[in-house]
Amino acid sequence: MAFKGFTPKMVSFFKGLKKNNDRTWFGAHKGQFDEFVRGPMVEAVCAVNDKLRGFAAEYVSEPAHKALYRIYRDTRFSKDKTPYKLHIAAHFQRRGIPKNAGAGYYFAVSHEGVEVGGGMYMPGPDELAAVRGAIAAGPKAFDKIFNDRKTAKLAGPLLGDKLKRLPKGYEHLAGTPVEEAVKGKQWYWFATLPVAVAMSAKLVREVVKRFEATRAGVDWLNDAVLTATRSGEGEEGKVTRPEPMW
Repeated sequence: MAFKGFTPKMVSFFKGLKKNNDRTWFGAHKGQFDEFVRGPMVEAVCAVNDKLRGFAAEYVSEPAHKALYRIYRDTRFSKDKTPYKLHIAAHFQRRGIPKNAGAGYYFAVSHEGVEVGGGMYMPGPDELAAVRGAIAAGPKAFDKIFNDRKTAKLAGPLLGDKLKRLPKGYEHLAGTPVEEAVKGKQWYWFATLPVAVAMSAKLVREVVKRFEATRAGVDWLNDAVLTATRSGEGEEGKVTRPEPMW
């Protein structure tokens, strides 16, 4: 069956949770969460999976519920100790790369709207080294993909935190066109859509449209990680810092 959208009860649930973000309230409304938030989100993920099979099959999440993030917040290192997130989100990652190590696709739904992202958000040191080396080795290819106007029109401009200085081993790139890109600690696109989209049959189409727009960048980032992994030294094939080509 085609996904028809969330109902107003999703909005009501998150508004209630915002006012009463505690375990007692959530426990009393767990049935509403399952029926009006988590259940429809699993259906939306199934519909997105069906579309991904046509252009990015290696990112399909099976079973579908595995794509969902937990509603529970990790409060160990946060001053905000409220236990629950005010949205429900799903992540589609490439098979063969550990969770959060590579690039992927993301969308979230809440009472405030829909968020859609694509790219690399939490790379570790090995993945950072792989991507920076690939940027230095192929600056024109990077620029063509990551500064594409059509992509920016749909998915927003390229975002991500950066170092203040060039990382060690890349100082010779100071003043070159790739200086800022190599300083990157993240590379991703992020767009927001009104909550009305979540409550309509348009949701899957609008999400997938932005996944398709960022596909070239997501694949490029993951190819950089996989290439470095295959060429890495050591028994475990860990990623090593590629030598810049110029």
